[in-house]
Amino acid sequence: MDILERARDLLADRPVRLALGHWLDKVPPVGWWLKPELSGGQVLEQAVHVLDLARVLVGEVTMVHAVSAENGVHGEVDRATATVLRFATGAAGLLAATSLLRHKHRVGLEVHAEGVALDLSETRLMIDGETLVQDGGQAKVRVDREFVDAVRGRRADVRVPYREALRTHRLAHAVARSAMERTPVTLDG
Repeated sequence: MDILERARDLLADRPVRLALGHWLDKVPPVGWWLKPELSGGQVLEQAVHVLDLARVLVGEVTMVHAVSAENGVHGEVDRATATVLRFATGAAGLLAATSLLRHKHRVGLEVHAEGVALDLSETRLMIDGETLVQDGGQAKVRVDREFVDAVRGRRADVRVPYREALRTHRLAHAVARSAMERTPVTLDG
């Protein structure tokens, strides 16, 4: 996302102190999604992208404590999860995820640093609630194209090394484990 570079520039000399992530959406229209053994749940399948963005803008997460709402259907993925995040940088964070809605309500990350508040979504960056920078809607199309090109062995503009993607995946697993075990999980640095 081009807007990500703008956000990084605005935060270059100001450490983030608070991060608020959210993936508030519906259940995708595929039969496998509600089955934990097939999708891994909403945090692993959707909110992982918000965790990835948080790692880029805030830093590594050292501890998570997730709580899921009581599930109405036995054997389905959690339909609502709230997670507290502690970052190695000293920042605090929250991640809220739900699939209880009829449509996508909000997906993104707010970050707060000394003198600046940034709100990033899939298509825009809002700076201090006043300045809007639009992405143009091309980020999602570009990332899918680059992924397909990479899988096909074509030249692709892959910006995230596999190792970094794996670190985010492990973070999402830690959130899921914390919710399941009902206890905080500490992550390796």
